[in-house]
Amino acid sequence: MKIAVISDIHGNLDAFREVLADIDRSNVDAIISLGDNIGYGPEPEGVVRLIRKRKIPSVMGNHELVVADRRHLEWFNPIARKSLQKTISMLSNDSINFICGMKPYILCKKYRFVHGFPPDSPTTYLFHVSEEKLQEVFEQMKEEICFIGHTHELEIIGFDRRAISHPDEKAITRTPMHKGITFLYDEKKYIINVGSVGQPRDGDNNSKYVIWDTLNYHIEVKYIPYDIATVVNKIFKAGLPKAHANRLW
Repeated sequence: MKIAVISDIHGNLDAFREVLADIDRSNVDAIISLGDNIGYGPEPEGVVRLIRKRKIPSVMGNHELVVADRRHLEWFNPIARKSLQKTISMLSNDSINFICGMKPYILCKKYRFVHGFPPDSPTTYLFHVSEEKLQEVFEQMKEEICFIGHTHELEIIGFDRRAISHPDEKAITRTPMHKGITFLYDEKKYIINVGSVGQPRDGDNNSKYVIWDTLNYHIEVKYIPYDIATVVNKIFKAGLPKAHANRLW
């Protein structure tokens, strides 16, 4: 089975369409979104409609969380807060109702899908989690792999329980992921950050997503170019903060 895992589209419909075109050429069996489909970008309504049209299961990200409960606006900085208020005004009632029905995680076979951090947080950033907390979560996690987004940066964290009893070995390893294939090990558990479709923050402005091949037990990271200038102009025309446009470059 091949599962395309996407995250953090952030209202960037142009990038999303290019990623979907690549997914369609890749003969995957399923697509799952890790949330933050909206926010920052100029076409949140178009993104939500396309997700619904393609029947792509999606967890609730921290930006969707605000749509469901406006009290969470206080969690965001002033620029992001302004952007979210504008984003909400651009959504139809149908899209708002759809967003409010999202769950904090999805389970599929032996895999968990969540926006921020397992088991079900849409707001916890991976880089805020200590190694001690990581080990605790891995030991409690029943699934072999948890896919996350939220940071917009590709990363793979592995946990090998056998190393705990060997002081010269590390139980937890953290490695940036790059374009191409990374093979995993059956005896390990993993937390995998799949990057961002709509607003990468890893120094490369291509859209990013991954394909999880359960048969060959590897992750393929895909880099997908799109027309950034067009999206930048759309952000300006929508009256969204210029900082969101500048980030795309």
